[in-house]
Amino acid sequence: MNEHEGEPIRGLPELPPEGEQILWQGEPQWGLLARRVFHVRKVAAYFAAIVLFQVGSGLASGTPLGEIVQGSSWVAALGLTGIGILTLLAWLYARTTVYTLTSHRVVLRFGVALPMIVNIPWSRIASADLVRFRDGSGEIALTPAPGERMSYMLLWPHARPWRFTPVQPTLRGLRAPETVAARIANAVRTRSTEPAGEGGFGQAAAGLS
Repeated sequence: MNEHEGEPIRGLPELPPEGEQILWQGEPQWGLLARRVFHVRKVAAYFAAIVLFQVGSGLASGTPLGEIVQGSSWVAALGLTGIGILTLLAWLYARTTVYTLTSHRVVLRFGVALPMIVNIPWSRIASADLVRFRDGSGEIALTPAPGERMSYMLLWPHARPWRFTPVQPTLRGLRAPETVAARIANAVRTRSTEPAGEGGFGQAAAGLS
């Protein structure tokens, strides 16, 4: 049994209250997390550059090809190991993350070692910013209302990079961000004029079973 098997609905720690409707559920794509959160391509390019430099330097100095291969093989092996670890982390984070939009709130369930649940009422969100990428994917960063505070470390990697004041919870690795953004915009417009519930943002560690 894994830590999320007790969920009545995937991504939610309990059934929504009466009258609250689920508008959308999804999860980040692990390939997008690998590229944009764990920067696998940049790491691969870095190690490839080192190997090419070693090979070029060896050939220019007349070093035997066997010695060149032997000298650069450990760098290549180190690079492949690092890329493998980062890719595995991206897959694990994607596998354990569920984003849920309801008529009342957005819920982020995530965490590999320590599962976390973050509940954010729509009335506590000032705006939502859509960030598009060339491949059609994107991210949606939620700007909290004035006075709301969240922990960047607890939210990572579901926080907008290098934004600390305020910290912006972010739905990352989305294949069809426009669809999600439209639903968020509609929910925020509907709920932002209503009184905020008690407690503001909610964030808690989910119990391991």
